[in-house]
This record gives sequence, C-alpha cells and structure tokens, in this order.
Amino acid sequence: MSVLNIIKIGGNVIDDANQLSAFLEKFSALPGRKILVHGGGKIATRIASDMGIEAKMVEGRRITDAAMLDVVTMVYAGLTNKNIVAELQKYNCDAVGLCGADANMIKAVKRPVREIDYGFVGDILADSINALAIKKLLEAEFIPVFSAITHNGHGQLLNTNADTIASSLAVALSKLYEVSLIYCFDKNGVLKDVNDDNSVIETIKSSEFETLKEGKVIHDGMIPKLFNAFDAISKGVTNVYIGHANNLHLFQQRKFGTCLIA
Repeated sequence: MSVLNIIKIGGNVIDDANQLSAFLEKFSALPGRKILVHGGGKIATRIASDMGIEAKMVEGRRITDAAMLDVVTMVYAGLTNKNIVAELQKYNCDAVGLCGADANMIKAVKRPVREIDYGFVGDILADSINALAIKKLLEAEFIPVFSAITHNGHGQLLNTNADTIASSLAVALSKLYEVSLIYCFDKNGVLKDVNDDNSVIETIKSSEFETLKEGKVIHDGMIPKLFNAFDAISKGVTNVYIGHANNLHLFQQRKFGTCLIA
C-alpha cells in the first residue's frame, strides 16, 4: 500500500502571508502523494465587514447565513484557495484547487437546528467522501488542495469545518493508502506545559489519552482535536501528527511535533 500524507493548515498560518509562503515551500518539498486542506482564517470576516455583513461566531464556529455563505465561498474556495494554488505552482508543485462539489468529492448534510441554528453549515457523514475520484487525481500526480466548502448533492454549497474535512479524507483514503494525517498550527505540538513551547510530548498512544486528560495535561481546545485524531486512527488512519507549520520540513525525519498512534 503506497503512502499518502494529508496536511491541514490552520487559519493563523493563512492570515500571515510570510508564514504561509514559507509553509507552502516546505509542503511542496515533501515527496510522494499528498493532499492539502485549508480553512479561511480572518479574511472572510474582514471582507464580510467591508460588505456590511456581521460575522457571528459561537464557540469558535461560524454562523453561516445566506449572505455569509456567499462570502466564505468567495474567500475559501476562491481567493484563499487560488492564492495557495498559485503559490504552490511557484514551487513546481502541480496543485489543483478544489471544493467538495468538484467531481462530487465531498458531500455533506446541512447541520440540523438544535439549540443553535448554524445556517448553511455542513456535517460530513461516513460515506461522504468520493475516494476513487480523489485517487484519480493522486495517481495522475496532481496535488489536491481542498477548501472548507462542501455540497449536499442537490445544488447547495455548505461551509464545513476544515479539521473535519481533513480527518474524513484521511479515514476514507486509508482504505486505499497508508495515510498519515498532519495538523499544522501555531504550537510545536501537544505540550506538557502550555507556557513552555519546548515541552512537546513526542508520542501519545490512544490508551494514554484519558490519563493525560484527567491529569489536566491536555485540556481546552486540544481535547476535541485529539479526540478526533484518535477516532481517525481507530478507523484506519496510520498515525496523526500535530505540530507547528514552521517545522513541517522535519516530518520526513519523523521529528515533527506530537505523533498520535493506536
């Protein structure tokens, strides 16, 4: 089974043009088959404000009404996605910019209204990923670059969490490849001490996760990230890495951030 690396970059990287350019140079240098998944950063909020559209967030999740959906589609699947693709071409990385609607690659369902109406936000189901279509691109030696926009199969675009897209792609493609899922953000990895950037926990096994959580070593926003990572591993993903975008070049030596394993 051949190797596939799926790399997700966070909004803080996208918001910093210099950091993004440095990251994309490192990404382009990674050998073998790979996929890049990105969110949108703060650009959508700024453009929405310029258009007189108020950005509404609940616990870090964007409320996406019809007007905001227009903005995030333009920014995520347009401006941000195509800038990333153009930058990758500069480094001779033959990237193809995509949203979930392209070749029906990622379908989603509109999130049901419960306590909060998130609007046009999509949730990905177990059979949402068209792995064979993505494989055709990979086998043709193209580099898919996915924005955080999906569709419902009935003509409706949906705003979808980029972390979820990355993990769903990893699970679906683990049936065809040996998949490593790599989350690049603005910390060196999972830290023993949040105030010490060098206190990286190099390896965490699924059996250790609960102990670290109960001991308050892992807390707040890192808990759902690790929960989703171990869920992906339980469904066939080989391993998950979490580390700083600036250090992606260390991945080939397996010295990148924290490695999560079964």
